[in-house]
Amino acid sequence: MLKCHFLYQQGDFSLNVELEMQQQLLGIVGASGSGKSTLLKNIVGLLKPQQGCIQLNEQLLLDTRQHIHIPMYQRKIALIFQQALLFPHMNVQQNLRYAEKLVDKSERKFQFDDIVALLDLTALIQRKAHQLSGGEAQRVSIGRALLSSPHLLLLDEPLTGLDRSLKQQVLPFFKRIKEQLDLPMIYVTHHPEELEYLEADTMLLSQGRLQRNAMDCA
Repeated sequence: MLKCHFLYQQGDFSLNVELEMQQQLLGIVGASGSGKSTLLKNIVGLLKPQQGCIQLNEQLLLDTRQHIHIPMYQRKIALIFQQALLFPHMNVQQNLRYAEKLVDKSERKFQFDDIVALLDLTALIQRKAHQLSGGEAQRVSIGRALLSSPHLLLLDEPLTGLDRSLKQQVLPFFKRIKEQLDLPMIYVTHHPEELEYLEADTMLLSQGRLQRNAMDCA
C-alpha cells in the first residue's frame, strides 16, 4: 500500500523514515515533539523531504533522485488535523458536499448518504460550524475527508482538544471506519490506549526513527 524511505531535516531536527505499510490501520505512537505530525505532512505533501522516495499503491509520489514530486492535491491522501477545519459560512451538508464535488462521480469511493449514516451526522446536517461541539465538528471533518475519496487517510492526533467524554464518543467512529470501509489509515497519537482500542498494528516514533513493538516501548 504505502512505502516510504526518506530523510527530512529542519534545523536540529531530523526525521529518518523507513516504512512499508501493508495493514489497513497503522498506529504510530510517540511523545509530543517526536515528529509525528511532521511524518504525516511529508507523506501528504505539505512538506518535502531532502531525499528519498514515497510510493502509494502503484503511484510514485516522491523520488528525489528522479526529481518527482507530486503536489498534495494530486496525491489522493486525506489528512485530518487535531482541530476540525470546517468552512464557517457553510452548514454541515455544504461542508460535506464541498469535498464530494471535487471528485469525479466515476472515482467516488463512498456515497454521501452512507458516510452521513456511518458517522451519525443526520441530525447535524443543517447546522453551522459554530453550532457544533468539538466532537461533532471532528466527525464532520472526518466525513468531509472520506467524501474526498482518498486512497489513504492520515489522522493527526484527531482527539486532541476533546475532553474525556467526547473522546469516548468519537473514538468508536474510527473503529466503524476500520471495520466497514476498505480504506488504509495511519493514526498518530501520544495516547497508546487509543490504538489499543482500535486494535491497530503499532510503531513507536522516537528520536526521528520508527520502531516496532511500540506498546512495549511506550
